Amino acid sequence: MNAHSKAKPWLLIKPLARGSAVGARHAMPLQLRQQRTIAVYIEFAMDLLRVCVKSGLILFLLSCLTASACHAQSRDVVCRSGVGYFEAEFPTGVKVHVGASMVGELEARVCEAALSWGDQHLVISDAAPDLDIDAFGVDLGLGGPVVALQVRKSKAECCMEYRIYSLRSPPVLLHSMTGGEFFSAADTDLDGRVEIWTNDAASVEGFENFRLRDLDFAPPVVLRFVRGQLLDVGSEFRSYFDQKIAEERAKLNPQDLSDFKNSDGKLASAAALSAGWLSRMRSVKVKVLEIVWAYLYSGREQEAWRSLDEMWPAADLNRIRAALLDARARGIRSQVDGVSTAVPTGREIRVKIFDGTTTVVATPGLTPKGVKSKEEITPPRAILMERPPPVTPLEIELAQSESTLELVIDSAGKVRSVEVLGSAQSVDDGLLKSTSDWKFIPAYSAGDPVASRILLGVSLKK
Repeated sequence: MNAHSKAKPWLLIKPLARGSAVGARHAMPLQLRQQRTIAVYIEFAMDLLRVCVKSGLILFLLSCLTASACHAQSRDVVCRSGVGYFEAEFPTGVKVHVGASMVGELEARVCEAALSWGDQHLVISDAAPDLDIDAFGVDLGLGGPVVALQVRKSKAECCMEYRIYSLRSPPVLLHSMTGGEFFSAADTDLDGRVEIWTNDAASVEGFENFRLRDLDFAPPVVLRFVRGQLLDVGSEFRSYFDQKIAEERAKLNPQDLSDFKNSDGKLASAAALSAGWLSRMRSVKVKVLEIVWAYLYSGREQEAWRSLDEMWPAADLNRIRAALLDARARGIRSQVDGVSTAVPTGREIRVKIFDGTTTVVATPGLTPKGVKSKEEITPPRAILMERPPPVTPLEIELAQSESTLELVIDSAGKVRSVEVLGSAQSVDDGLLKSTSDWKFIPAYSAGDPVASRILLGVSLKK
């Protein structure tokens, strides 16, 4: 597979590998292992990096140079407002392209995406403000490798449309869904099953006169394809929802909660009351709704109604319960084929994590004649890697020093864990946090996407 993104050669990303002998009876002693550092020049950088250009400023991957020039949105995408570019080709000959839409010979401030194979061309979108590749070459449970794109059709829309195309030639649209602010495929538990994480933003936009910006979070939704059927599997991730519930409960002030429970629930007759009191009541109301949503969307309806009874004005219970159920029924739940009732069993199933940190090399005197060195996997390649801009002097200093990261990347191309190697006195927290949003074409072994562990050296050279 070939992948290309815009890049500059003086931003250095170094894939690091430890040498290992082929055919030796015993592993080479640690002190004899050669750690190989490969300086990456423009050819490799174009395969690994994404650069976005905005308002005449060049924003480099892993370091946006000014805070005002970076994306204000919480999630990065491959192309936003005509900024960003990515291309990749699958072994079947199907290519994906995302970049600025062209008007004549000029780049417009919108994005386009297309699939091509042979002399054929399929336009996915030609005038979207936001376009993103969530997964490429990934098995989502639809019978083969796919490319998954998310498209925001207009700036006024809250949410993305998620489109999944096969990577066989010719590619076909296998599934589409909408209603979430984002979609992210990941093998969450490294158990060999890929989930699609999103939220039910469209169904709760305007709910009880709240906008999405008023919420701490829209109801999380966890989906998975099982034998071609799209299932809601939120019940299998109750620990995630429990963390959300605990965080919201910790924010509740007992007196404010008591005041809200004594209100009418709608807060419609509060015009004559102080703005401060109304603000506090709306804040409590949001938190109660988010707690109830977390129970509902993790398959615990009885716990949801029990919490609602405890915290909501009694006279308004029937109305709000019906409104909650109606909103959920109109949202992403209306697009699924079924709902999983499975719950976590505590039995851990883990996939093999292939080692991309070791380079196998032939060793004179140890390697049998005719045995050739061979990599166990085709290593991951980046789709999107960005970080928030360093602001403080310490952050800027850390961003410019070299960090060696050990990443575990799942079979959907998402980072499942990150560790800083070496004896650094300080850790670049901005870099570490940003890895949760990085996207890769996953590693491949014997033609299948697999989880892998890689080493990555990151430094910014100004």
